[in-house]
Formats: sequence, structure tokens, C-alpha cells
Amino acid sequence: MTQRNSASTPEADGIRARRVRDALIAAFKPTRLEILDESSRHAHHVAMTRGPEAGATETHFRVYLVSPLFEGVNRVNRSRMVHDALSYEFGSGLHALALTLRTPEEESALA
Repeated sequence: MTQRNSASTPEADGIRARRVRDALIAAFKPTRLEILDESSRHAHHVAMTRGPEAGATETHFRVYLVSPLFEGVNRVNRSRMVHDALSYEFGSGLHALALTLRTPEEESALA
């Protein structure tokens, strides 16, 4: 599994990011997973006030996930699968995900 850092977007390493990473690994057994924290780009948003992590700063992530479980699944349903796997996080302050979801075959075709 590859994890990269981007000069413009810090690699996610906070408490929520670790939970998101663990949940995605458990649910999808990814061959590649990148989670970038883009929360600072959305600092103008009003802080989330619900759930056990009221005012949490880890609210926006960009996720690049490659999993064989996406084989034969369309884009909308892949996104639903990820949102279902992270339902707790959405209920406790996670606000948005920017998702890139591919199968290993789709990933290798890009190389």
C-alpha cells in the first residue's frame, strides 16, 4: 500500500485520519491508499457542532483508494460503499470526501 505526501496538501495523520485509514483498510483491503487532509482549505466553513468531536478540525479529506472490491461496481456505488464504511465519521464531524476509487486493473492501465 502506497501513502504519499503532497507539497500542497499534508498527509493525513490526525486521530480521525487514522480511524478513516483503519476503516478503509478493513473494508476494502486496498492495494493503494492515500489520504490527504484538505481541512485547512475549508477553514472558512463553520465548525461542525454535532457529535463527540464537536469543533473537530479534520473535516475534509481527499482519498485515493484502489481495491479489487470495486470490480464491476459503478462510480456512484463505489462512493456509496466508502460513505457506508465511514458512516460513524460523518456522524461525528467528517464533512466531505473527495474520492478517486479504482480497481487494480484501472490503476495499472494508467501506468
